[in-house]
Amino acid sequence: MLFSPEAFPLQNLLSFAAYFATAAVLLFVFQWIYTRVTPYDEVALIKANKAAAAVTYGGALIGFVLPLASVIAHSVSLVDMAVWSVIAGTVQLLVFFAVRLFYPGLSASITANELAPALKLAFVSVAVGILNAACMTY
Repeated sequence: MLFSPEAFPLQNLLSFAAYFATAAVLLFVFQWIYTRVTPYDEVALIKANKAAAAVTYGGALIGFVLPLASVIAHSVSLVDMAVWSVIAGTVQLLVFFAVRLFYPGLSASITANELAPALKLAFVSVAVGILNAACMTY
């Protein structure tokens, strides 16, 4: 027998499926909110081959998924995971608004496909995501 019930109980598979499905939904919700909050249309810009939009969008997603992964590893329940994931998403949205305070022309730069400001936002998003993930290891 490839897997004995003792080595791989069905409960583990069910827990994996529940956490993965919940995480996928949370990721979808985050990206949906993120694309509605930013003043430019990431989807249209990415379809138009504008790398700056793809870089910022990717940085935000990674910045959200890093703490999400930490929360999955450390949460005590799906509800606990969901609550902390909402906090992680909120932090990422705040990162976007904070960077825009210091770079007032950021949105126009991304729309114009300027990579340096896009990379700045992406790197700040990932850096804050790493800090956020570290803070969620309780």
